Amino acid sequence: MGGQPGELTGPDLAEGVPAADVREGVPLLGHAGGEAVVLVRRGVAVYALGASCTHYGGPLAQGLVEGDTLRCPWHHACFDLKTGAALAAPALNPVACWEAREHAGLVRVGAKRPPQVDLPAAGARAAGAPRSIVIVGAGAAGHAAAERLRALGYSGTLTLVGADEAPPVDRPNLSKDYLSGNAPEEWIPLRPPEAYAERRIELITATPATGVDVDTRQVTLADGRTLGYDRLLLATGADPVRLMVPGAEHSHVHTLRTLADSRSIIARATNSRRALVVGASFIGLEAAASLRARGLEVHVVAPEARPLERVLGAEVGDFVRSVHEGKGVQFHLGDQVASIGEREVTLASGAKIAADLVVVGIGVRPSTALADQAKLRVDRGILVDAELRTSSADVFAAGDVARFPDAHGQLTRIEHWVVAQRMGQTAAHNLLGEQRRFDVVPFFWSAHFDVTLNYVGHAEAWDRIDVHGSLVARDATLAYRKAGATLAVLTVGRDRVSLAAEVAFERGNQAALAAFGTAR
Repeated sequence: MGGQPGELTGPDLAEGVPAADVREGVPLLGHAGGEAVVLVRRGVAVYALGASCTHYGGPLAQGLVEGDTLRCPWHHACFDLKTGAALAAPALNPVACWEAREHAGLVRVGAKRPPQVDLPAAGARAAGAPRSIVIVGAGAAGHAAAERLRALGYSGTLTLVGADEAPPVDRPNLSKDYLSGNAPEEWIPLRPPEAYAERRIELITATPATGVDVDTRQVTLADGRTLGYDRLLLATGADPVRLMVPGAEHSHVHTLRTLADSRSIIARATNSRRALVVGASFIGLEAAASLRARGLEVHVVAPEARPLERVLGAEVGDFVRSVHEGKGVQFHLGDQVASIGEREVTLASGAKIAADLVVVGIGVRPSTALADQAKLRVDRGILVDAELRTSSADVFAAGDVARFPDAHGQLTRIEHWVVAQRMGQTAAHNLLGEQRRFDVVPFFWSAHFDVTLNYVGHAEAWDRIDVHGSLVARDATLAYRKAGATLAVLTVGRDRVSLAAEVAFERGNQAALAAFGTAR
């Protein structure tokens, strides 16, 4: 899955480079033994790592060094400089490492080291560690939790239960490159089937959980089986909101959440000429871009005046609309679907739009039915504390379904892939008895043709948006502020700025954040 490293560039690091060229905290791109390698200096130590992120192949030489980590500029994956271990999603695999030695004014790269997979964790070996863990939900959070548990050395019984027929997949690609035809299906599974057996993860697919008994610590599955647990993680995600209009049941009307959904849309698109997307959400607009890339005539219908205005503001909304219109997407804003026919959609305004394919992207709702049945505390999501524990001490929740206290103590629920993965990783530590707060800075990216929006932080409301650069030129930083505090930073064409904003949020450095959108 993901991009491939390009042609080798830079110096031959096996031959050596002047030590003065390897500057503190600045990745230096070169190669060794026919592979691209980056050198990073931290004090007296020099580290050599693979130059491509193991997520989508992002260029780590353009990334950011923070402490003893190197972060990918594309989607903010984080790697340990010393071991290459993938510390934070979306990367799941480590990057390669080489021996690096400084002597007589030169830095040389030597032998390649075995990859580092496991992470240190006292909880995995502590007395009282759970004998069995069940994870319900095989999406971003559930899969990431299972992987992290094994990486931490957990050796007990581990079961991952999914309702979908497919194993865990790269969901962001379902509306992006896979839907547009630019990513082959072999990129979509997060792991090959044999990987689960190798990691001793029992993966159960196409079998929803139907009940949880917190008193007897049992999960009941749709096929009648029961699974006992010492600790349980609910990562049931969210379900797409269905369009409730006449004709919404037609076979050419689709939502987009699962691999099966994306496959069905692709199959229909192959024999369609016109598509109508309902909703100017991120999913809706990404689907519109992907279908347009397939050569379909694409219309977008939404009740708001601008796409994404509620989330990103008027200026970004107008910009995104212009990007889509520049590629031929047609918008019908301030309108709604009234009914859907076999070949035509009627809008509330009375307008009629020919459509062979309809994709509905009008939001999702947290999948709380299991938590409701178990009598856990639920309020617009499963309520969890800062350590992702529910109202039942041995049950945790993570991902789109979880409503957690943010950095300001306000309960929030965030529907982003990387957030869900990192929440699952934090939950894994706490399932093993650690007491880690989930205080990860939210991050997401959204692709619209050749434009990518990177967003760090979380701003449900703001009183000011400061802009530096030009959205039209696709080179801009926007800072969302309220009462003088910076809540979020959006960038276009400025990947390292996005990484720097993430670090500033992690440090709680409002003085540094004040410069974003004005001087960067």
